[in-house]
Amino acid sequence: MLLTNIVVFVLAALIGMEVISKVPQTLHTPLMSGSNAISGITIVGALVAAGMVGGEWAKWIGFGALIVATINVVGGFMVTDRMLQMFKKKN
Repeated sequence: MLLTNIVVFVLAALIGMEVISKVPQTLHTPLMSGSNAISGITIVGALVAAGMVGGEWAKWIGFGALIVATINVVGGFMVTDRMLQMFKKKN
């Protein structure tokens, strides 16, 4: 069970890095701002992974996923806010 969780975690990380690296920089910020609500689903998934498993290591991996997913959502909102600041009128 632990090995399966680690394999899924590593594969998800590698596939995520590959997908993100293929997005042009001009599209990255709008796509990131549009996916903030969807990224909240990863927090729910991380909570389920941390709370529904029996092994101690699996709980820690789920907790790590929860931390990383939360950083992703907060960072997405920060980037969106910064992008929206660019469109404000200057005094």
